[in-house]
Amino acid sequence: MSKVIHEKEKCIGCGACAAVCPDFWEMADDGKAHLKGSKKSGDNFELSVDDVGCNEDAANTCPVQCIKIE
Repeated sequence: MSKVIHEKEKCIGCGACAAVCPDFWEMADDGKAHLKGSKKSGDNFELSVDDVGCNEDAANTCPVQCIKIE
């Protein structure tokens, strides 16, 4: 199982993640990206997934690299 981590404080709200991976990412009312189904863990949001799928594309397209896959 993999973990998708979103460092939301670093997010600039460009929308690249939501564009390449809309099944997992959406733009929130605060203008930043939101990882659907994620839980807050410290300063970050995390989601455990069996298959990272398009989240890898989201991480690679993020200009500020605030999406991590572990």
